[in-house]
Amino acid sequence: MFGPPGHAYVYFVYGFHHMLNVVTEDVGFPAAVLIRAVEPVGGIMLMKKRRNTEAPRNLASGPGKLCEAFRIDRTLNGIDLCGSLLFAHDAGEPAPRIVAKPRIGVNYAGRWKRKPWRFLIPGNEFVSKP
Repeated sequence: MFGPPGHAYVYFVYGFHHMLNVVTEDVGFPAAVLIRAVEPVGGIMLMKKRRNTEAPRNLASGPGKLCEAFRIDRTLNGIDLCGSLLFAHDAGEPAPRIVAKPRIGVNYAGRWKRKPWRFLIPGNEFVSKP
């Protein structure tokens, strides 16, 4: 998380799940965005195999599920997300309406837990939790 912006910060949590974050600030300043879910649009058969499920909604609708579906682990920690191995791609489609909501799963964060720092597409079935 202290690395350069635009790079992956991947960590292992609860002895079971990997989490993918995008580093957002300058080197030395710990700031990143957790990628909580994605809507699968390609490679779905491979994701179903990796996740051992047929239900499209269960493929990447949570940070641990997402990492398992895409086979993201600590070997990808620190890679440049503008490279060719793991990257975000602009499909050239119109941007959907995005709303800001309070964060989830951060009860330990005190006054910061209610900050509207969770961004999602309302009504999208692939959002990790309503």
